[in-house]
Amino acid sequence: MPQMMKAAIFTEPGRIVLEDRPIPDVGPLDALLRITTTTICGTDIHILKGEYPVERGRIVGHEPVGVIEKLGSAVTGYEEGQRVIAGAITPCGWSNASLSGDHAQCGRNAPHGYKTMGGWRFGNTIDGAQAEYLLVPDAMANLATVPDALTDEQVLMCPDIMSTGFSGAESGGIRIGDTVAVFAQGPIGLCATGGARLMGASRIIAVETVPERMAAAKEMGADIVIDFNKDDPVEAIRRITGGRGVDVAIEALGLQETFEAALRVLRPGGVLSSLGVYSKDLKIPLDAFAAGLGDHTIRSTLCPGGKERMRRLIDVIAAGRFDARRLVTHRYGLDDIEKAYELFAEQADGVLKIAITP
Repeated sequence: MPQMMKAAIFTEPGRIVLEDRPIPDVGPLDALLRITTTTICGTDIHILKGEYPVERGRIVGHEPVGVIEKLGSAVTGYEEGQRVIAGAITPCGWSNASLSGDHAQCGRNAPHGYKTMGGWRFGNTIDGAQAEYLLVPDAMANLATVPDALTDEQVLMCPDIMSTGFSGAESGGIRIGDTVAVFAQGPIGLCATGGARLMGASRIIAVETVPERMAAAKEMGADIVIDFNKDDPVEAIRRITGGRGVDVAIEALGLQETFEAALRVLRPGGVLSSLGVYSKDLKIPLDAFAAGLGDHTIRSTLCPGGKERMRRLIDVIAAGRFDARRLVTHRYGLDDIEKAYELFAEQADGVLKIAITP
């Protein structure tokens, strides 16, 4: 086995570069994965731009598909050579948060400037997946095996954006017959649209302006797609719903404008399910919030992780209920990851997600 590996390193705001790093040592509860496919997330762009703080020198990335190269001495139930995924969120299984059922909030060593970012550690507080190898902590709580019949690209979205997007629908408490609005149809918003359909929404209204994403929203289950550059989405949604508003609005971009619009389209007693990663303070307008008297619920969600969550998502794909391959629009080798970052940061060429293969 080699001693060194190639990895994408955050060096300073505006620079993520490919460097050589030692392959990590494996502790008793760890697993070392040889990465076969990974990808770039919108959160990685926040890191690149300096909008989210991680320490310099950190290996970035949190969406791994790989093969178990080496297991820790205390790890049972897995074998070296198995193909697996691990969620972007890696609960330990024994913390207060995990034991309370809040697995996504099982976090330690929160980065400077944030009180908590839950269990998001890969590419945040520990080294991440945009590398030839990845060390997975608490392996027995986090590794999910991938059936031979499924390709890497079919399960590539499970670790983060599929889990996050689906959780937006789940946190919204969507019921059969609900009308749902999803603001922004990037990868997470598209998964939220797909999740809303799976949960039984009878009418899904997507808000977007990029033609490729508008088309993808229709494929994922949107009944109506509003181009926010041609129509005011709040007025349009009010018109479409006959002034009633939507039962659930999912915010999947992380901007004040989309958060506020999502709040304004809710029916009284509706739910705003917030998925965006915000880089500035949010303000809640008095009128949109009905001065606090509208019985609204605002629910924030961090991507659920852990092996049971990953198993469920893999089963959804294996059953043919959701096809995540539609989201992979570009492919690069790890050696070209700097070019991939440039493309993804500029949102050029209709990019949705990029498959990165060492």
